[in-house]
Amino acid sequence: MTTTETPPAQAPSNRKWVALAVVLLAAFIDNVDATIVTVALPTIQKDLGAGFSTAQWTLAGYALAFAVFLITGGRLGDIFGRKRLFIIGVVGFTLASVVCGAAATPGVLVGGRLAQGIMAALMVPQVMAVIMTTFDQKEWVVAFSMMGAVLGLGGVSGPLLGGVLTDLDVMGLGWRSVFLINVPIGVIAVALAAWCLPESRSEQAPRLDVPGVALVTVAALGLMFPLVQGREQGWPVWMFVVMGAALLLLIPFALYQRRRHERDGSALIPPTLFKHRSFTAGVFVVMLVFSGITSFFLVLTYQMQLGLGWSAIRTALVTVAFPIGIMATFQIAWRKGTANGRAFVALGTSVMAVGTLLMILLTHTQGQDLTWYQVAGAELVVGLGMGLCSPILTHVVLGDVPPQDAGAGSGVVNALIQFGTAVGIAVVGVIFFSLSGSGAGSRAERFSDATAVTLWYNVGVFALVALLSPLLPGRRPQEAQKGDAAADPADAKAAERVVPTDAE
Repeated sequence: MTTTETPPAQAPSNRKWVALAVVLLAAFIDNVDATIVTVALPTIQKDLGAGFSTAQWTLAGYALAFAVFLITGGRLGDIFGRKRLFIIGVVGFTLASVVCGAAATPGVLVGGRLAQGIMAALMVPQVMAVIMTTFDQKEWVVAFSMMGAVLGLGGVSGPLLGGVLTDLDVMGLGWRSVFLINVPIGVIAVALAAWCLPESRSEQAPRLDVPGVALVTVAALGLMFPLVQGREQGWPVWMFVVMGAALLLLIPFALYQRRRHERDGSALIPPTLFKHRSFTAGVFVVMLVFSGITSFFLVLTYQMQLGLGWSAIRTALVTVAFPIGIMATFQIAWRKGTANGRAFVALGTSVMAVGTLLMILLTHTQGQDLTWYQVAGAELVVGLGMGLCSPILTHVVLGDVPPQDAGAGSGVVNALIQFGTAVGIAVVGVIFFSLSGSGAGSRAERFSDATAVTLWYNVGVFALVALLSPLLPGRRPQEAQKGDAAADPADAKAAERVVPTDAE
């Protein structure tokens, strides 16, 4: 379905740069919020007297809600106006942050995180849309370069802020300041957005696929709930029944999507995308990559704080090695990756597998003598690999998708990045927390052993992606005439959201 844009009201040239600052500020707090929480999780769990499942839901719940509503959030902006949806998203995100910061029970915290994810799904899709409708095409390079810089800053500052705020106990708030720091930022963003953001919408936006969203939400929750809660509840039979039913629910979802697409082209996930083998393989690759990288840091956070007894701020400082690694190789992939994208994906994930193997080896041989620079070294290697593959991953996956379907394909890929994040946290959590919570030896020994065993999952998914990379499309003939191409700016966001958890 073709869409006609209602052009935004023209703002003074200086005001549109303020508008850019506003939307990038919102992207920054979303990016930070996806990374700031991980380092604080052990402290949150201890203070609330919560089980390990709460830690999993705090991360996975945010990513899952974001994934389910991301495409719908973009369409709501097309229909009702991007400025309006952006402001609603920021207000909702800020209020949900207050709920998280004031939470007295695990249930309230998890509910607040789910609400944050939903509101982020309303807010984040409008950022790129606002840039593309507010600025002239010749100004996009500058705007997207600034976006990349802001997201990079968010990736580095998120873990640091989480560690500093948790350990310094600012105003006696402890870990709660990790969420409450969003409040002043959100208030400023809303005030400035109301003043300077121009409104824009699509005249012929696709209809909302509410039944499709409902079906995929039920299926996702039916799969995630048993994975996260099963260990603590002793794996009753009904949980396996629910997981099986959730997987079977994907069949009527797929049939419904086909009928809806044939009727009016408004399916949540257009089935025509999957006519391309490379896209089908690509979305599986994307989910694997992000399920591996996000869960890697969940394991290391608990190993460093509960296994090795490190403080939150020390953990955060060590974790900064990962985004440093990304930044060291990011530009190489950004500028050269489109020449042979699948080779960069294979190389990057192979390097990530090597870095994870190094972490397993160090944990197994050093035990309690593990030093900060050894952990930082392994994380740096993983970051180098992530920097080689993440900037061009979406570009490669969409390589065989026709231009008219590229927007829908990009939305599906970015939603599946978040879903992969949630699934990885759930699966790895089952393995890691089961091993660390039982067995002989001290807690430190149990956590070290659990880390060394669990990280084989991450090695496996990275190695599998490298093996599957030949199924991704090669460089298209028309691209060969262009020289170095710029990657999709959305890929930068996807990469940075997962430091060290994410989601976006």
